[in-house]
Order: sequence, then structure tokens, then C-alpha cells
Amino acid sequence: MKVIKRDGRAVEFNSEKIKIAIEKANKEVRPSLRATEEEINNIIKYVEEMDKKRILVEDIQDIIEEKLMEINKYDLAKKYIVYRYTRALVRKQNTTDESILGLIKNQNKELLEENSNKNAVLASTQRDYIAGEVSKDLTKRILLPEKITKAHEEGVLHFHDMDYFLQPIFNCCLINIGDMLDNGTVMNGKLIEPPKSFQVACTITTQIIAAVASNQYGGQSVDIRHLGKYVRKSYDKFKKELEEEFSDKLSADMIEEIAQQRLKKEISAGVQTIQYQINTLMTTNGQSPFVTLFLNLDKDDEYIEENAMIIEEVLKQRYKGIKNEKGVYVTPAFPKLIYVLDEHNCLKGGKYDYLTKLAVKCSSKRLYPDYISAKKMRENYEGNVFSPMGCRSFLSPWKDENGNYKFEGRFNQGVVSINLPQIGIVAGGDEDKFWNLLDERLDLCFEALMCRHYALLGTLTNTSPIHWRYGAIARMKSGEKIDELLKGGYSTISLGYIGIYELTKLMKGVSHTTKEGHDFAIKVMKYLKDTTKRWKEETGLGFALYGTPAESLCYRFARIDKEKFGDIKDVTDKGYYTNSYHVDVREEIDAFEKLQFESEFQTVSPGGAISYVEIPNMRHNLEALEELVKFIYDNIQYAEFNTKSDYCHVCGFDGEIIINDKLEWECPNCGNKDKNKMNVTRRTCGYLGENFWNEGKTKEIKSRVLHL
Repeated sequence: MKVIKRDGRAVEFNSEKIKIAIEKANKEVRPSLRATEEEINNIIKYVEEMDKKRILVEDIQDIIEEKLMEINKYDLAKKYIVYRYTRALVRKQNTTDESILGLIKNQNKELLEENSNKNAVLASTQRDYIAGEVSKDLTKRILLPEKITKAHEEGVLHFHDMDYFLQPIFNCCLINIGDMLDNGTVMNGKLIEPPKSFQVACTITTQIIAAVASNQYGGQSVDIRHLGKYVRKSYDKFKKELEEEFSDKLSADMIEEIAQQRLKKEISAGVQTIQYQINTLMTTNGQSPFVTLFLNLDKDDEYIEENAMIIEEVLKQRYKGIKNEKGVYVTPAFPKLIYVLDEHNCLKGGKYDYLTKLAVKCSSKRLYPDYISAKKMRENYEGNVFSPMGCRSFLSPWKDENGNYKFEGRFNQGVVSINLPQIGIVAGGDEDKFWNLLDERLDLCFEALMCRHYALLGTLTNTSPIHWRYGAIARMKSGEKIDELLKGGYSTISLGYIGIYELTKLMKGVSHTTKEGHDFAIKVMKYLKDTTKRWKEETGLGFALYGTPAESLCYRFARIDKEKFGDIKDVTDKGYYTNSYHVDVREEIDAFEKLQFESEFQTVSPGGAISYVEIPNMRHNLEALEELVKFIYDNIQYAEFNTKSDYCHVCGFDGEIIINDKLEWECPNCGNKDKNKMNVTRRTCGYLGENFWNEGKTKEIKSRVLHL
């Protein structure tokens, strides 16, 4: 039996600890009031015979109190309660020493592997992690209600980003980059005036991105269409200079040609500035800025031609990659790219189809960009097309006082995710019990989400001037409270969910890809959506249902439930839960069917949703990818490609990753052994737990696909 400590660690049950605790209380009462050795052993036996795989330490303590009362040891029970309270006070003094010292000594495995974008060995990153450990400790002990902390530890829900909850900062946002460029901004107390060229606009944009990333914990998105006007400014400047100097020496056609050549060089240099600055800057949270570039050609944009030139250069440079320390071109993690498919570029004879073909070529080698269908998005968001935030969550439509839709300059307050399979396990196939349990746990999620909201209420604009005073979100006065931006749906609060597939298997015995399973799964999804709608009506806050793209959470929930409930076929035995509404990876379904099926679920998840399809040997399947892109435009709002090929993200090698003599994955090209920096194809049974070797079979390994 595993005992779950207050810090979330699982340790072996030790009956001696119960005996020691009761004996300490025994010493505080008269001999006649003490529990005998037999009575103590009976209490221990009762706990052991519960035969649980997993039990909270608080539950054991509750049982001890109850059993002492049952045998009329009231005075002893009081002393035990005092002993328990005293121990709780000692615990509240400090619980971070071990985790922090483990981090400094590079022994804290959880933190070392938590985020592939963070190098936990670097001193600058360690500072952020140390602060995060303190924040998590205070959050669990003091800031959150005890029942929310307990629900988090039991895997009932997941309170995301505890390591930042201590501070009055939020999750992710859409930067109002157009306002900041056009009207200027302030950074570090210095005025940044509107740029007069594309190159300068790119430099300022990356400075803004770094400043924004340092004052929030989630991702951010930038719509590159705001840079189009600065391309034209550069062109006008080049043309004017050439005409003033060479109008009597060169023809108009020659001047135009030279101006265009200079412009192309400037666009190339500007895009390179964005790419290299983002990948070389280090924010105060110890990683490159978590930023997404939104590549959208709006047919009504007067700068559409300039933006087409920018998008083309972004895709070309991403396809080429960035040199690592060994001089090998590799795929950078950031910026993430999202390419919008519309009538003029959906590979059906549109003017900008050449850009989409380039995007597909880029996806085949670098996995990015992701794809959004403007057609489907307009259907789902009142005719609007806009970027998801860096964490792939979407804002709900919101209109200003003039009735105009506004998306940029808005943000997400935070996320809490619900563990749906656990409800199915406890319900045991009883639907009445399931719906009652779902309501109870949604109430817990609501309370946890309101903690997010209350933590931000009263935040002053001076906390992050780049956000609240100088345009990234708003232009408020110094010392003002941001409360008005937290209400009325201006910002969102997200309810995430994990495991629709597993829940359906538990309740109906079939996948949600079957007719019976589908109807149940959609019913659950609509209920979750309706619940967030009801919360919004009751509070006036912007609640939304969000298909959490949290791969690590899929493993955490499954691990907790496996320890507590044991192996359950097609549920806990896999070692992972399926992300949000996704089809389980083991189901035989082709990419087109998968996207078609999941598209219905995206419409019921308005706070965020993305679907994935895996394509083998993508570099040699460009025609197939193009067909998928066409399909995405007509059928699903948001999709991304993954590959089943082995791939090393350090050197770009895409052959077979080998197994070396030390029984490690190793890239045969560069020697990389970091599993977080490679994709490895399943070799045998598709097992998705920890990798391990079978004794005596050194060439047989069970592994999982490692997605970045």
C-alpha cells in the first residue's frame, strides 16, 4: 500500500509510524486511559485490511481518531488530535528544503524532466524553479482551501501552474502588438517610439515579446499582419532614397527593381532577427519566450501583399532551421507557427496557394506550422478569425463599447482540469452515480477556478507595466487596479478536461468512436460546456471549456488512478489517459477519419481544442500532406501533424535512432541521448509507461512516442 504524503510523494505504508504516534499520545494520559498494545495492533490491522493500493496520510489519521473513539479512549483521542495538530504546525514551517536542495544538486528528477524548454542545470533557470517550489509549498499549505489541495493530490482535479500562483500574474495572452507598434510603448522606463522601418519593427517586437514573457507564466501570440505596414514604410523609404539620388541616372523600372531587392533583404534580416532573438533571449522564467506567430492573410487587409512576403520568409527560414552549437541546422522550439487556411490559400487554385505548399513542405521537416481553417473558425466564433493564445486556448468573442469585436489585448486568468476517468472508475458504470459525482467535482473545479480569479483581483498596474500600462493588454494609469479586465468576459478562466475516451470505455464499455460511445461522450462534453456557460451567467466572468493540451497531466492522472485502483483494461493499464476528446492512439483509424470525427468535439470545446494526426515519413509524403491540408480547411478548425519517423531534434537526423551498449536511445549522427530532444517510433507493443529492458533480451525494448 502506498501512502500519499501532503507534498504529493508516494511512500510505502509503514505500520510502525502509527504505533509510534499512538504511543506518544499514550504518554500524555494516565496509564488507565492508554491504548493497549493489542488495541494499537487492531487499529493497524484495520488499516492494512482495507487493502487499498493508495491512501492519503490524512485518511489514516482520521481512521486512528475514529478507532480510538470506538474503544472509548476519548482522552487519548484528544491527545492524539493535539499531537496531530502540533505536527501540522511543524509542517507548515517549511516543506521545500528537500526539493530545492535536490534541484541544486541536480537530483530532483521531477523538475529536471518537467519542461524540455528549460535547462534545470542553469543557475538562471534554477532561480525560477526555486521560486516555483516556494510558491507551490505556500499554495498547498496556505493559499488554497484544504479541500482543493486534497483534490489536487488525489487526482480529482489539477490546479495548473501552482509554481506561479503566489504572484499576481496570469496565464497567457494575445499581445496587442499593433497598438504597441503604432503608438509606441515603454520598457524599463524608456520610451520606445513607433518604428519607421520593418527591421526596427521586428527588433521592437522581439523586445516586447521578451518583456511580456517575463511577467506572465503562459504563452503569448503575435499576429504578424501588424508588421505589413512597416514593410511598406521600408519600401517607400528605399524608393524615395533611390529616386532622390538616381532619378536622372536610372530608369523607373531599374529603381523599382533595386528597391524591391533592398526590401527583400530587409524582410529576410527582419524575420531572422525575430527568429534568432526569440531563440537566444532568456526570460526571467529561465527559458526562451513561449511565443506563437499567427500567420494569417486577411483578404480585407490593405497590406496583404506585404504580409504574404513576411509569411513566405518566415516559412523559408523555419524550414532551413537554426544552427546549434555544432553548426548543424536544427528545429527551434520557438516561435511556434500557426498558418491560417482561407479561400485564397486552401490549395484549390487560390492566389496564395504557393505559400500553403511552402507551409506543408516546412511541416514535413520541422513539424510546424499548425493549421487553422478560417472557414470553420468563422462558423464557431461569430464570423471571427483570430489566434489562440500560446497555450492553444481560445478567447470567447467579446465586443467593446462600440460593438466592435476585440481579441488582441485580452488574456486567460488560469486553468483547472478535471480527471474524467476517475469519475468513471468510482461510478462503476452507474450513470446516476456518474452524473452526481460529476456535479460534485465540477463544484470543486469552480471553487478552484474562483481562487484563480480572486488571486488576481486588486492587482495594480505597476505589477507589470508592459501589460497593464504600456499596451500589451491595456493602457491604464499607474496604481490602478486591473479588476475591470477580469470581469465581463474580457478575460477567460478555463476548465480543462482529460480522458473522454477512457471515461466512455468505463461507462459504456466501448470507445467514443462507436455510435453508443459517441452519444455519451458528446452528452458529457455538452454538459461541461453548459456548466461553464452557467458559471459565466452566474458570475459575469468569462468561463470556457478548454481541451487541455497537457501531455504530462495525462500521465499524472493515470499514475494516480493506477496506484489507487490498480490495472483497469484500456484505462489505467496503458499508463496514460487520452488527451481531452482525442481518439486513443491505438485505435485503427486513418487521418481523415480522425479529423472528421474530432471536428465535432472541437465545436463543443470553445475555450480551446487542437487535433493531431501522425504521418509516417512526412518528408516523402508531401502530396498526402497537401490532401490533409485541404481536408482541414473544409472539416476541422485546428489541427497539427506529428510523425512516426525517428527524429533527432538536436541535429535533424531522421533515420532510425539506435540503442547503444548502455541501453540508451542514441542518435547515430550527433550522439544525442536526451529523450526529450528526439522522437522515437514504437518498437514493440506500444507500451506508454516508463521505458524498461526485458531481462536477457537486450535488444527488446518497450517505448513510447516522445512528443515535444
